[in-house]
Amino acid sequence: MKRLLLAGTFCLAFLTPAHAVSLLDVRLAAPVTAQVSPTFHLRAPSGQALAANLLLQGTFTYGSGGTSADAWVQTSIDGGTTWIDVANFHFTKSSARFLYNLSSSTPVSTEYAPTDGTLAPNTSKDGLVGPIWRVKYTVVGTYTEGTILRVDAFAQGVTSFP
Repeated sequence: MKRLLLAGTFCLAFLTPAHAVSLLDVRLAAPVTAQVSPTFHLRAPSGQALAANLLLQGTFTYGSGGTSADAWVQTSIDGGTTWIDVANFHFTKSSARFLYNLSSSTPVSTEYAPTDGTLAPNTSKDGLVGPIWRVKYTVVGTYTEGTILRVDAFAQGVTSFP
């Protein structure tokens, strides 16, 4: 029975497409305010629903200098006209890596006033998984010597993040 269950789980892993993408990968230098990455679209296989969850990883490789860096992962449900913060990665003067798992199956049963680049540091808003994604970032102070801000995303149940 255990073997059958393991075999079934193994097969499902190959039947459910998954895709990973770097939403943002920038070498920090001068201060910037509200810069945005290119947009990425989640695409589901034909006849299937869009991704049920999105795993986000924020990585900060510290060199020297600077004060703080914030990366707001955002989604849009209206073709990119308006953007909604769903996670904030906040970094200061040390290398760090943080993760969020956002799930579209988490009920959001109370009104949520969407924010755009103002979600509180190191927080997320679960339950909001739209079809279009980007990162808005702000850097305070001048970082040097190879300081890098990176945000990666992994989505199960999608064919691509073009």
